[in-house]
Amino acid sequence: MSRELKYHEAINEAIDQCMAADPSVYIMGLGVPDPNAIQGTTRGLREKYGDLRVLDTPTSENGMTGAAIGSAIVGMRPILTHHRVEFALLSMEQIVNQAAKWHYVFGRKVPMVVRMLIGRGWGQGPQHSQSLQALFAHIPGLKVVLPATPHDAKGLLTASIEDDNPVLVLEHRWLYNTYGDVPEAPYRVPLGSAATVRPGSHITVAACSHMVLEALRCAEFLTDHGVDAEVIDLRSVRPLDIETITESVGRTGHLLVADIGWTAGGVSGEVVAAVTERAFDSLRSPPKRVGLPPSPTPASPSLAESYYPRARDLAVSICATLGVSVPEEALTALDSKGPIDVPDSSFTGPF
Repeated sequence: MSRELKYHEAINEAIDQCMAADPSVYIMGLGVPDPNAIQGTTRGLREKYGDLRVLDTPTSENGMTGAAIGSAIVGMRPILTHHRVEFALLSMEQIVNQAAKWHYVFGRKVPMVVRMLIGRGWGQGPQHSQSLQALFAHIPGLKVVLPATPHDAKGLLTASIEDDNPVLVLEHRWLYNTYGDVPEAPYRVPLGSAATVRPGSHITVAACSHMVLEALRCAEFLTDHGVDAEVIDLRSVRPLDIETITESVGRTGHLLVADIGWTAGGVSGEVVAAVTERAFDSLRSPPKRVGLPPSPTPASPSLAESYYPRARDLAVSICATLGVSVPEEALTALDSKGPIDVPDSSFTGPF
């Protein structure tokens, strides 16, 4: 029987079910027990499991990450949560030099999850609204996932908590109040497996996180103009499921990669390079990328309007690739309405 949950409710259910099933699982982070409950994802957990398993932390990210790593090495399964991905930058030494390498150097597993909020929202500007998945995906020993749907938010997080080595789960702010089908029983979405969320025959659009929603909007719009786009949700950027993408490109002959981060040195370039290496003969046009321009993320709504790519940008790129003409007024209508920095009316604060 299907039921709908919000993205944040699916995350909450995954944590709850994992904590109920395994007493070694605990969650920690600045603001975890707050009334805001990290966008609702940790609501009710302290009341259910107590303050020894649901812990607030001081603003000492490097130290707290070290504590999480230490507890993981001795058999616990910590979930360390950051309100913003930028807070994790203060613990890069622990993540990159310790967690990622411990199994390689010492043969000991480090079963820990680090949750990070990413993406634009409420004018947070260049130091609090970035999407830094490419930084972490560059590091051997780390797994990096970006769930785009409530179903995958629960399944990927459950699989991450049960994984025996460090997994970083990056959650886009704009997704927390989206709805989707989520089974009530525990389930897992395998790490490193992409999903074809919309079949098509004319072009492959590989997207991650919130750009999956924009890609689906674009694909539905283009059906009225004779374009049948296949949309692939990467789900994981380390490991990266290139096989699913190359199989799709083998049928469509065209590739567009849509990322929530910068194109320079980013995930989109890695996807293009990997597909080109494996399926060059299948490509009938140069692969294209859509991502952030090479400047810091703005706080100003007027700058944000031109900064963040949306469904219209994907449509323009696809039409140029396929030689399809779409009236300008139709493309204008595709632009999302309302403030570019606020996903919905319920989003009332910076966290």
